[in-house]
Amino acid sequence: APTVKTLADEGMPYSGVLFLGLMLTREGPKLIEYNCRFGDPECQVMLLRLESDLVELLHACAENRLAAVEPPRFSDDAALTVVMAANGYPATPEKGGAIDGIAAAEADGAKVFHAGTALKDGQLVANGGRVLNVTARGASVTEAQRNAYAAVDAIVFPTGFCRRDIGWREVAREKAHA
Repeated sequence: APTVKTLADEGMPYSGVLFLGLMLTREGPKLIEYNCRFGDPECQVMLLRLESDLVELLHACAENRLAAVEPPRFSDDAALTVVMAANGYPATPEKGGAIDGIAAAEADGAKVFHAGTALKDGQLVANGGRVLNVTARGASVTEAQRNAYAAVDAIVFPTGFCRRDIGWREVAREKAHA
């Protein structure tokens, strides 16, 4: 809100996607960057929870009539994304590693977003550092985490890896308040 207000006060009203890159610190959240695009992989958790028509919202925004449409509706579910990266990431990611199991990963409702993939002779392969963003929902962050890692475990990607601690702070908070 302060950013949008400042833009308007300075005669630069903004309409569109504004992604704020934040880092949580001991002193509170710190702004790292602005982007006039969806954040990746940050937007996947948002999109998986979106119940409104994204095209309608974006079209209304482009035509400067966003105030006339119903505000976006989101599921109350939690969502969590696990990034699968190629070995060597971030320095020199290994390209060309075969990837299988996407359909199995999505069988129970998870969504696998392709970030750095390519097709080579009909085989899905790694073609970048951050390769797949595996996103799942759940009634809690603990459940969303469990669902996301179950989907990750269905993917066969021998030249890839992922962190196994995504969401740990919120999972710990949920356990403490259970």
